[in-house]
Amino acid sequence: MKTHKKTMYRLGLLLVAWFTCTSVFAGLQDAGRVFIPADDARIVYMGRISHRIPQAVTFTYPGVSIYADFEGTSLQMKAKPGSGDFMVEIDDHLPYRISFTKNDSILTLAEGLPAGIHRARIMYVLEGYELKPVFKGFYLDEGCSLAEAPKLPERRIEFIGNSITCGYGVESDDRNDPFTYETENHFYTYAARTARALNAQHLVVARSGIGIYRNFGAPVSGSKDCLPAMYEQVMFTDPTELWNHSLYTPDVVCVNLGTNDTGDGKYDFGLLVEAYRKFTAHLRTVYPKAKLVLLTGSMLNGKSLEDVKKALDIVQAERKQAGDAEVYRFDMSPQTGSLGYGANWHPSMRQQQKMANELTSYLKELMNW
Repeated sequence: MKTHKKTMYRLGLLLVAWFTCTSVFAGLQDAGRVFIPADDARIVYMGRISHRIPQAVTFTYPGVSIYADFEGTSLQMKAKPGSGDFMVEIDDHLPYRISFTKNDSILTLAEGLPAGIHRARIMYVLEGYELKPVFKGFYLDEGCSLAEAPKLPERRIEFIGNSITCGYGVESDDRNDPFTYETENHFYTYAARTARALNAQHLVVARSGIGIYRNFGAPVSGSKDCLPAMYEQVMFTDPTELWNHSLYTPDVVCVNLGTNDTGDGKYDFGLLVEAYRKFTAHLRTVYPKAKLVLLTGSMLNGKSLEDVKKALDIVQAERKQAGDAEVYRFDMSPQTGSLGYGANWHPSMRQQQKMANELTSYLKELMNW
């Protein structure tokens, strides 16, 4: 049977068009676009995530990040409506914020890009235990797909903390503002900034108002749902799924707690010390080789600051006496108002940057980075 030359030529053009974007076409066609589900192996995650929902990823802690390299000129993201806010970085362009409101399920992250391979870095910047965000996947140009899975930095930091680490009020410049999701942004915290400055991954376990033995405003005797009680969970307030620590082994763990335990001046110093003692011992069991850094944050002052410092010094000395020389202490400068305040007296953007500068310098020397 003879095949007409024009037919063969058209077939060749179709094959060229097919392979223009990728030779590994994976996804679902939808109105001229390609859908790549969140469980695709070429999408890389940083932070505690759950795969309980088929082809999707759920999480609650701030700082959870999504990394993908994609082909084409545009990128759209699909998530559960009401998932909240993300910071997006495309290639080397400036980061920007997007919000999945109750009416949004698909948002455009980029369009009009030059043809070729591009890099997307997307960070969840809120405390999602109320919003329960769900990332479902990406839409790409027709005929395009994801490139190979990007490689993340080898250095790894874990941050354990409270509202300061979450980024409560950092986008406000009025100390009288109440808490809103609109002014919270983990991307601008000392933790995220330090990780970027050191070219390190970072995993976050933090929630506003939480303490190491007593949450803010709780009885002096303590709280059942303080951070050590939540620490083993993949998602905050969900005890049915435990985190597998082998999925992320940090080089250094930074613990910034104590502000809520002592913030109203009503606390039991002995219980505070005991909580730090037990939690530090637990972290050492979980991470036998990591350096543990016990921090004081910028919102502590006066007697509360002195007592938290004293408690941390006691625990560090005990660990050293027990043969653990890899527990360290670092105090970030208390805020004075010279750099302004964020919402509800929380660190401002400039104060968070100062904290990052201090901690970056300290960790660079400690870790020889």
